[in-house]
Amino acid sequence: MQSLSALQQHPRNRLCRAAPLAGSAKRSGRGFTLIELIVVMAIVALLASIAAPRYFNSLHKSKETALLASLTTLRDAIDQYAADKGRYPDSLQALAEARYIREVPEDPLTASRESWVELPPPADMQAEGRLWDVRSGAAGRSADGRLYADW
Repeated sequence: MQSLSALQQHPRNRLCRAAPLAGSAKRSGRGFTLIELIVVMAIVALLASIAAPRYFNSLHKSKETALLASLTTLRDAIDQYAADKGRYPDSLQALAEARYIREVPEDPLTASRESWVELPPPADMQAEGRLWDVRSGAAGRSADGRLYADW
């Protein structure tokens, strides 16, 4: 019977082994080189620079969508109040107290409940009440170029 070392030496029984990388025998267990870390950091930075603008654009669009939904809800509540009571409410808080809205919503762009701009009825309307329309108090323009104050 052949010995184990003789079996290992036979060409069919030899295991294929890759040659060790240059310098790997010396530094096994020492970690990564500075150049390897720099390359990995560059790849991560590249991926982040591609993803970040898309993330912030979608975040801004979602805030604009939430603002539009809040304005629509508030305006519908103002109109319903006027139809039911025959006059406009005096404030957004009056809408909440009369249960036309649960609470005054937060302006998504300013992150404040106090930044809503309450507009009175036009002078030629001869309407009672002090709240005819509501606008956002946010400064700046939307993605389509319109002022938030004009929404």
